[in-house]
Amino acid sequence: MNLDYLWTGFAVALTWQNLLIGLVGCFLGTIIGALPAIGPINGIALLLPIAYTLGLPPESTMILLAAIYTGSEYGGRISSILLNVPGDAGAVMTALDGNPLARQGRAGEALMISGLSSFVGGIIGVVGLTLFAPFLASLAIGFGPAEYFVLMVFAFATLGSMVGSQPVKTLLGCVLGLMLATVGLDPTSGAYRFTFDSPELGDGIDFVVLVIGLFSISEAMLMLESHATGTSIVGKVGRTFVRWKDVVFTTGATLRGSIIGFVVGVLPGTGASVASAVSYTLEKRVSDRDGTFGKGDMRGLASPEAANNSCAAGAFVPMLTLGVPGSGTTAVMLGALMLYNIQPGPQLFAERPEIVGGLIASLYIGNVLLLLLNIPFVGIFSRLLLLPNWILVPGILVLSVVGVYSTHASVEAVLLMLGVGCIGWLLRKLGFDMAPIILGFVLGKVMEVNLRNALAISGGELGILFQSHISIILWVLAALVAVGPWALQLWSRRRRSRA
Repeated sequence: MNLDYLWTGFAVALTWQNLLIGLVGCFLGTIIGALPAIGPINGIALLLPIAYTLGLPPESTMILLAAIYTGSEYGGRISSILLNVPGDAGAVMTALDGNPLARQGRAGEALMISGLSSFVGGIIGVVGLTLFAPFLASLAIGFGPAEYFVLMVFAFATLGSMVGSQPVKTLLGCVLGLMLATVGLDPTSGAYRFTFDSPELGDGIDFVVLVIGLFSISEAMLMLESHATGTSIVGKVGRTFVRWKDVVFTTGATLRGSIIGFVVGVLPGTGASVASAVSYTLEKRVSDRDGTFGKGDMRGLASPEAANNSCAAGAFVPMLTLGVPGSGTTAVMLGALMLYNIQPGPQLFAERPEIVGGLIASLYIGNVLLLLLNIPFVGIFSRLLLLPNWILVPGILVLSVVGVYSTHASVEAVLLMLGVGCIGWLLRKLGFDMAPIILGFVLGKVMEVNLRNALAISGGELGILFQSHISIILWVLAALVAVGPWALQLWSRRRRSRA
């Protein structure tokens, strides 16, 4: 395998100018990721014009944008763990076990484990990008609308592992998410659905508005309700270091999450939210023998954190090799290359090795820089939990409102976020989990569009969903994931009864 482009890239990325640019990008990305509603897409979109105006060469611009992207995936975990307020889409699943750990006084440990898992996931993702990019790009080409639909069916099949002790509420939450995904313009007929004649809902409910409302606003309302003014969420932050046995305990979850995240990231149009959701649900099915997931299990924290960082690297595979963005963030970065009159594709590795190699080399360096940046600040981040509610709650509300307004420049979007937050507060009071709603919403949009496209190609024949080898393999995997555990449980019960 010819890796000359990578050695050229390290020579580019290790210059003092590009190292400084990468360090600045990592720091800004961490801050952007920790702030609700901003996310890597908006951060890159804001800084791209600045980089272009400053006259940075294309390789330095891509290094800056890649550092912001990976840094935001690290930063999203901070507010997710400490405040149950996901910083970005990929950090939604992190809150499921990360925030319970913080409430148990183990915020420092949770931040350390998530940082280490993010580092491992990021490195494994970049190694996969380096070694398997051409092969995986050719595999991704085989995914048409039918294959994407079956992939979403497989993702929903894993939802069974999230059911827990309240299956009805979990399934109702998933159905609610699917219903919310249908609001707006029909992707095929162009008809408006469930908009109630509101122009604001014509484009559907924005993901940022939904997440910030369900998590940030509802969390702030629960904090106001449950705690007296002047008290903190948690009385102590615990250790700011992690024990070796916890690292060993989460190693399997981290490695599995890294592999799943990278594979999902290679598929265009999925993203970190899908990768972390699939990784978490599969890890819960594999590892949750004692029902500890969702209550503060380190493995439930490590798996999605590794997945979303590995997914970030995987998303570069179709962008660099096919010129097809693997996620919304890489779509913006693709636009950055176009700004410099550079066309991504198979020839890019040979024609512009300094850009491709510099980008990939900067991902290796950036993950190391992010680990070194994040570990010393664990204690400082943990101290956020000791802030009194009269500071913390208004801070969450201000960040939420500013984040949504800066993204949409619309008062109606802010009002919709507040309305969603009130509904989320009521649902959480009734014992509903927010994760199935988000999962149903994210997967539902992708599922519907690809089902409609597949049926349009086949003239309405459902057989297209079972034609390709990829579809058949995914159907079999979905059936095994959904039915397998119950079949094994029934078989073991029969064996015990016979004995």
